[in-house]
Amino acid sequence: MAKDKKPMEPKDCTSCEATAEMLTKSRADGVETVWERYQKQQPQCKFGMDGICCKNCSMGPCRVRPGKPGICGATASTVSARNFARMVAGGAAAHSDHGRGVAEVFLAAAKGEAPGYGIQDEHKLIRTAQRLGIETEGKAVKDVAIAVGEKALSEFGNQEGELQFPLRAPDKRVALWRELGVLPRGVDREIVEIMHRTHIGVDMEYKNIMRQATRAAIGDGWGGSMIATELQDILFHTPIPLRAKVNLGTLKKDEVNLIVHGHEPLLSEMIVLATRDEEMLKLAKEKGAKGINIAGICCTANEILMRHGIPIAGNFLQQEVAMSTGAVDAMVVDVQCIMQSLPEVASHYHTKVITTADKANIPGSDRILFNEHDALNSAKKIVRAAVENFSNRGPVDIPDHVSDLIGGFSHETIEYMLGGRFRTSYRPLNDNIINGRILGVAGVVGCNNVKVKHDWLHSELVKELIANNVLVVQTGCSAIACAKFDFMRPEAAMEYAGQGLREVCQTVGIPPVLHSGSCVDNSRILIAAAEIVKEGGLGEDISDVPAVGVGPEWMSEKAVSIGHYFVSSGVDTFFAGPPLFPGDETFHEYITGGIEEDLKAKWGFEQDPGKLATLCIDHMKGKRKALGIEEQRERILYDMAMRRELEV
Repeated sequence: MAKDKKPMEPKDCTSCEATAEMLTKSRADGVETVWERYQKQQPQCKFGMDGICCKNCSMGPCRVRPGKPGICGATASTVSARNFARMVAGGAAAHSDHGRGVAEVFLAAAKGEAPGYGIQDEHKLIRTAQRLGIETEGKAVKDVAIAVGEKALSEFGNQEGELQFPLRAPDKRVALWRELGVLPRGVDREIVEIMHRTHIGVDMEYKNIMRQATRAAIGDGWGGSMIATELQDILFHTPIPLRAKVNLGTLKKDEVNLIVHGHEPLLSEMIVLATRDEEMLKLAKEKGAKGINIAGICCTANEILMRHGIPIAGNFLQQEVAMSTGAVDAMVVDVQCIMQSLPEVASHYHTKVITTADKANIPGSDRILFNEHDALNSAKKIVRAAVENFSNRGPVDIPDHVSDLIGGFSHETIEYMLGGRFRTSYRPLNDNIINGRILGVAGVVGCNNVKVKHDWLHSELVKELIANNVLVVQTGCSAIACAKFDFMRPEAAMEYAGQGLREVCQTVGIPPVLHSGSCVDNSRILIAAAEIVKEGGLGEDISDVPAVGVGPEWMSEKAVSIGHYFVSSGVDTFFAGPPLFPGDETFHEYITGGIEEDLKAKWGFEQDPGKLATLCIDHMKGKRKALGIEEQRERILYDMAMRRELEV
């Protein structure tokens, strides 16, 4: 495609009106964004998109086809499996390094070595300790926390044995993992072994490579990610439902706007505290601002929304256009999903891009390293930089688009809302799946991808699912997308949900789409699925439950790891957007079919949201039929005569 080809119309790039407005403005301002860069990259390498390009040694890169191996003799199936496994390794490493950082700070806080952090949820601390086999009776909270922190950190470096957190899965699933030899030994070990196996001249059998990918993926979802979620809840408190707002209209013209972008709440939690400091508020007024407004982008947004009701400015593809408002005084970033283009875009406005993580620097950014052992003072330094930049603003143009949502549905909250204070239970959910009011449950998660219309796949798919009585649980950028389309308000049940789901939502007082957090919080969905099985009536394994996982606009290596730990847990998982490694028929047929023989679940791919919804619904109906609950059961109101006939 010629570089001077007319760019796509904003309305064809995104279904988010605020983003379309700011994309028009950024182009008028002479700013190049992800959409223009994508067009300049066309046509993209088909071998790369098909997953059959191998560049693991300097004899390549090799363009491998079925029947036409690479220079070393590697077949297309081997190359596809290696590329898949390396994506799992990259995604698992990102999530697990996040979890390790949380565990390190958790342990330091327990020892009193990290001022500003503390134990906010003692009840969850005790429950977590007991699950890990740690004695709690008669012990001080500090001592229990130290033991939990040490045990959590050991999960990363274990060389033998089994991780403890995956044992929360149903007994039948744990037994299957043991039979297949895929229970992780240590989070880090499984990632390292993928990199070894996929080095030239090591593992060459695609099923064997995928076995190790499965082990590393389980170590992500039931290991590193779960550790991050559980310890963050203990440190910062377990989320409960609260009201918040989303989209670029949450920026404020008369206040300092500080956007936190990235993934780790160790930073963002302290930023929230720093913006409430009297010294910082006084400085903001001296600079002419009425106050300090925080807004989030990506998973950091989800973290601080769930615990503080902080508004969300947008998801992944909105990070550049947010600065085009001219109202962002600082964009503070840590790790993951951050575009290197941010300083270049910021140079057209007054925005400071501030990098804070030692492992993630961006050329052209302002660098203020965040020190977890002096967290509040580090955060104040960052906030001060944003406040002092307020007076450098030029023209401001904030789009008038804001949506309401309810966020913060942790698995504990769902259990509490369903069962009540004295009998927390998943029984009402199970009963309503069994009686047919709820067809099944869909975890719709993941990224944005510039290859598809921004937010469109998320919103169209979810709208179709809830219309067919599917309860949707969301995390990540997918959750932000659907919040913008008003699916996370309780009133959405009346407007969009089918009759059965509507009845349940009205009775319990929940939206038909539940916001459950950030990417690492997909572990909440795993735990919820395990609790559904343990509650009874829907089979003995997660693979028996009428449930699906979906990544409508998958983009990152983390998405592949997430998808594979859903499949490894027994949940059929569908990706829309770009299909995953379609270049080799043997490998593609294996992940979409043959892998089900071992894991009792498989991958699926479909780019049309209507057809994708049908695949999900048909899968749930098949699971219902296998359970013998395919027919919806009518509600029976017993009269006195019928009651007398009941046996006591």
